[in-house]
Amino acid sequence: MTPRRLGLLLAASLAALVLAVWVVNRQPGAGTSAAGKAVLPGLENALNSVTEVRITGAGGVHTIIDKGARHWLVRERGYPADSGKLRQLLIELGDLKIVERKTRLARNYPILGVQNVTSAKADGKRIDVITPHKTWSLIVGDSANDNDCYVRVVDHKQSLLASPLVMVAAKPARWVDPVILDLGQKRIRSIAERPARGWRFSIARAKASQGNFTVQGVPPGRKLDSAGAADEMASALSDLTLEDVRKAGPPPKGALLSHALFATFDGLEVDVTGYQAGKGGKHYIDVLAHGSGKKAAAQAARIDARVRGWQYQIPGYRYRQIFQPLSGLLAPLPHPKH
Repeated sequence: MTPRRLGLLLAASLAALVLAVWVVNRQPGAGTSAAGKAVLPGLENALNSVTEVRITGAGGVHTIIDKGARHWLVRERGYPADSGKLRQLLIELGDLKIVERKTRLARNYPILGVQNVTSAKADGKRIDVITPHKTWSLIVGDSANDNDCYVRVVDHKQSLLASPLVMVAAKPARWVDPVILDLGQKRIRSIAERPARGWRFSIARAKASQGNFTVQGVPPGRKLDSAGAADEMASALSDLTLEDVRKAGPPPKGALLSHALFATFDGLEVDVTGYQAGKGGKHYIDVLAHGSGKKAAAQAARIDARVRGWQYQIPGYRYRQIFQPLSGLLAPLPHPKH
């Protein structure tokens, strides 16, 4: 390709981009009369009566969040929703105000990400907020900056620049309550590791103020990498969060199961079973809790009520922290002398 032809192609591309921006921003006669008006009139005062929220993306990806008797549920998982995240979304939608009008031409919607989500190439998300008396439906498109986004009320031609910025995902995993449990490092008295492969071992300390955990089960002739090599293991269940959740079931055929039993100073025990789904695959755990003593038994009952019957997908690094192999605590073997 000659330099002249390349220059012409670049110029044509730049012209097309400038034209697209001009078309999107050109709205004859719109003025600024709409600025400051609610995008979804009436929603702000109806937030407490919302019973269902539907979020739909391209390719049929969707999440339905239902208001239950006790908490919100992600229908596709049957699992409690992240109510704080949902509440924040509803508040943002109720607060959503028009900054200015944008294009009314359907052919230009993709530039803003506000085309119908039935399109396989749609970038936006459709949100339906449902109450017993009314439904508000909105397509949230691309962000314009840190404060504003492009939106279009469903079945309306007019697209809008609106504030505040609304960011929303359509996958159910993004809406479940992410916290599995939170067992602080200071509470851990001991951990017994029963890996699918490798040495069994345990770590323990006599009191919470003890500097480092003692490791039992170190093979003859080996030593710890450092005095505090096992200390990080005690944080494995601290703020433990999920990537996804599903109903518990038998592990896949051939899955290698690892076990770790965490015991606290106040009598709580948390038994974690896990496996990796294939080489380089996802990491899953099941959790059971029981306790000795009134306080620990009550806490175990609360944990069990939440986790029993569920299987959690967790990040690989947290899985490796829970099921720490003994080899990861040991000093390297010396190089053989020639």
